[in-house]
Amino acid sequence: MTDTSAPQLRKTPARRPQSGPPLLAPVLAFALLTVAYVVANRSTPHPDASGLTVLDHAQAHGTTIKVGAFLLFASAAPLAIATAVLYRRLRALGITAPGSAITLVGGVLAAGALTISAMFAWTGGRLPADASPELARALADLSFVAGGPAYTVMFALLIAGVSVPGLLARLLPRAVAWSGLVLAAAGVLSTLTLLTFGFSYLVPVVRFAGTIWLVLAAALLPRTRHR
Repeated sequence: MTDTSAPQLRKTPARRPQSGPPLLAPVLAFALLTVAYVVANRSTPHPDASGLTVLDHAQAHGTTIKVGAFLLFASAAPLAIATAVLYRRLRALGITAPGSAITLVGGVLAAGALTISAMFAWTGGRLPADASPELARALADLSFVAGGPAYTVMFALLIAGVSVPGLLARLLPRAVAWSGLVLAAAGVLSTLTLLTFGFSYLVPVVRFAGTIWLVLAAALLPRTRHR
């Protein structure tokens, strides 16, 4: 006789890893908001401008500054969403190395830097007529540091976190992966802006070229990986 009292073990089919929602949508939203922010703030004084110049600009273009701060703040949300989808996509593609975690950390910190920069910029756009030039310069410096070197360094981590596994696991074309590593290195070098403004040109380079690179990576990164 056969023992029918033993529990029957059922094999459950292996579930296919979920790679998350479409990646290109939040990346394109982030890119469009970034471009809109730059256009709105194209007349912002340079970081080495005097406090009086910054104060005069804030009082003459308060509405424009607040609109730019809104666009910058709004761009942080799709960047955070794209970061989460990138992390989940890399994990679904079998990337268990630190690259996926570096992508997540870098993207979250970059979105946080944009948020902080937007808050300081919005505050600077509401300075009263009797505000001191020193206060205007301090708020502008805090907004620049957060949205400039701090952002580009964290954004460089996101780019590197995608580029390294994209190169080693052949998830991205070699040209795209190597260009991402070059941008990541430029983002790290942008920290020298805190020592001398001679390196400040790296901030817009990483911001614009990095955004274009992110759009390309989002379009080319596969959903599945062949064994």
